[in-house]
Amino acid sequence: MHSVLQRGNSILAYALSVLACLTFACFVSTVFLNYVTDAKMNTVKVVVKNVPDYSASREKNDLGFLTFDLQTDLTHLFNWNVVLWDKIIIRGEKAVLDFKNMNTKYYFWDDGNGLKGNKNITLTLSWNIIPNAGLLPNVIASGSHSFKFPVEYTTSRM
Repeated sequence: MHSVLQRGNSILAYALSVLACLTFACFVSTVFLNYVTDAKMNTVKVVVKNVPDYSASREKNDLGFLTFDLQTDLTHLFNWNVVLWDKIIIRGEKAVLDFKNMNTKYYFWDDGNGLKGNKNITLTLSWNIIPNAGLLPNVIASGSHSFKFPVEYTTSRM
């Protein structure tokens, strides 16, 4: 007869094989779904504010700074991406986003002089769907909105 360890090994191997098959079936059931949808966006008031950098010199500290270099190169489709708004939608929640007169969650702060007067700013909507198993798709909605930044900085509070 088989020992207790051999029987436990057989049961564990069988259980892991069944779980692997179920995980693969879960992956196959969602990998070919098309999650792309239409998105309509608009801007009402676009302002850019310049913030002087009074921190220590950048050579003396180890802090990283996110800077925007807007010297465009025509060989690139886009130069940088900035997240203006984010939200986590839990499964079962209402996934329709209908916001009107909403401010951005993260503002454009110009730490140089490159944002003012920029004529090619495009808003797009993209999201990730976290699956139970498999790939992590980055879905980009069809539809975008292009606008330009003003040629002068705003001095008012936002």
